[in-house]
Amino acid sequence: MLDSGVGGLSVLDDVRAALPAVDISYVADNAGFPYGTKTEMEVATRVCALLGRLTERLQPDLLVIACNTASTIALAHARAVLDVPVVGTVPAIKPAAEASRSRTIGVLGTQATVRQPYVARLSADHAADCRVLLHGSARLVELAEADLRGETVTAADVAPELAGLTGQADGDAIDTVVLACTHFPLLLPQLQAAAPGLGFVDGGAGIARRVASLLGSKAGEGEGRGRALFTRQDEQVDALAPALHRYGLTLA
Repeated sequence: MLDSGVGGLSVLDDVRAALPAVDISYVADNAGFPYGTKTEMEVATRVCALLGRLTERLQPDLLVIACNTASTIALAHARAVLDVPVVGTVPAIKPAAEASRSRTIGVLGTQATVRQPYVARLSADHAADCRVLLHGSARLVELAEADLRGETVTAADVAPELAGLTGQADGDAIDTVVLACTHFPLLLPQLQAAAPGLGFVDGGAGIARRVASLLGSKAGEGEGRGRALFTRQDEQVDALAPALHRYGLTLA
């Protein structure tokens, strides 16, 4: 399971709940953090190269790109060059459209994710009768990382990022927000406190179902072990150790 940081822990949580026996290696590419402010070429090149090295080293049965930015940019490339199944993370626009009564939904992701043609195609395919408003936020990624390190993050901290959606034309009609970055569900309590009238959806449960389907009987053959690997060791990694432990991960 790969993300640029700890955002993919939101996906890991759903996968672990669905598949308690599966062994998971969680890889945080903090040396390349954040992906959301990089160019498409930078993300595609880095993610595919890293997944290739990880496949050789870890010999996984399956890979999960637990990052919306990396998935919307590099998923097709990764599947083309790797011999193991690769599950991506894409914005949960379909369930948001199904849940919305106002027919106006917001997509809150990184700058790189919200500008992808893939997001526009998802909107056209699954939310054609909705108005879809987009906003890219690098700040929420930073806040999610800080929150996992034990720093205080409040509703007031996340409110300006939500305002990037609700402050747009017709933004006051939004009733459902897609959390199109795996970091953002880690801030769900703060987001709900900042906007109690909004519903929030993410793709974690859908990813867990896909992983279970692809693994089949192999999903029950592990011991439920979890380890976290980082591409750069620093004091911030040490600060994350208690949070990683709560997610069933030990530092490798």
